[in-house]
Amino acid sequence: MLFPLVKPLLFQLDPERAHRLSLAGLKSFPSSKPLRHDPALAVTLGGLTFPSPVGVAPGYDKDAEVPDALLGLGFGFVEVGTITPLPQAGNPKPRLFRLVEDRAVINRMGFNNGGAEEAHARLRKRADKPGVVGINIGANKDSDDRMADYALLTELMAPLASYLTVNISSPNTPGLRNLQAGDALADLLAGVFEARGAEGPPVFLKLAPDLEPREIDAIAKVAVGSGLAALIVSNTTLARPPLRSKHADETGGLSGAPLAPIALQRLKDFRKATGGQIPLIAAGGIDSADAAWERIVAGASLVQLYSAMVYRGPMLCRRIAKGLRERLRREGFASIEDAIGSQA
Repeated sequence: MLFPLVKPLLFQLDPERAHRLSLAGLKSFPSSKPLRHDPALAVTLGGLTFPSPVGVAPGYDKDAEVPDALLGLGFGFVEVGTITPLPQAGNPKPRLFRLVEDRAVINRMGFNNGGAEEAHARLRKRADKPGVVGINIGANKDSDDRMADYALLTELMAPLASYLTVNISSPNTPGLRNLQAGDALADLLAGVFEARGAEGPPVFLKLAPDLEPREIDAIAKVAVGSGLAALIVSNTTLARPPLRSKHADETGGLSGAPLAPIALQRLKDFRKATGGQIPLIAAGGIDSADAAWERIVAGASLVQLYSAMVYRGPMLCRRIAKGLRERLRREGFASIEDAIGSQA
């Protein structure tokens, strides 16, 4: 209820400063338990029960500072990170831009975070608390062995993670997306699963939207036989659909409303390429219950959002969950799981 009042003030601040201010605000909240959700919204994936399909995408809580506050707001799950082995300052500022006229964001953050040791200490303190908290892992920009970075982080973070997400799709770390290629991807995942061990948490893979059909087919072939629990489709895009903002030509990854049709199409592409054999998680331009429903019936088991909160506030998760419950009743589905892929 307060967001419409504070939004004009936040928008007068540099986007990165506003982001830090929002984290500070969440830190000031009293400790809270995850919000209770309608059982009809629960989704089982990778052996985990997600009480709501609406989650926070990585990038908001990079250093695992406020996962429990976010669960208390009403998100069904939270994905923290991206976390790298060593602390990393990221790219020079300014590196985050609001495209207000387009309800979009461009970022070239560059995996800025306090490093694995700092995040591990925070996550260890909340290890016995309820709620699904995934950990998104990445490689340092100047690493000599990026595959080793992923294996190291997997071994370190697996005991603290509800699930792990291997992020090889950021456009802001040069060469990182090359790890999506077939042979490189197979080798990377083999190292991750070896480091995780037989009893570790489920592993997800986060993919870029900027893929050609042959690349999608190659990734799908590796993914289906790899042991991955889900694919997250998708990260930000380097593409530039028509935009009105003065920041339209900034370099970096585009997210928000203009990404929605691209991300939806990639979701459909991966659903087809995998033959529905691996669960999909949708991200990119989801800003309403209708948008979330569109991804779910197209094959997404879960949805994630971040940029939409910039424009619609942190309570958007509750509005989407409420809208999904209404949509289930209207469409005659008993549960959200019954709706997954119903129009694929």
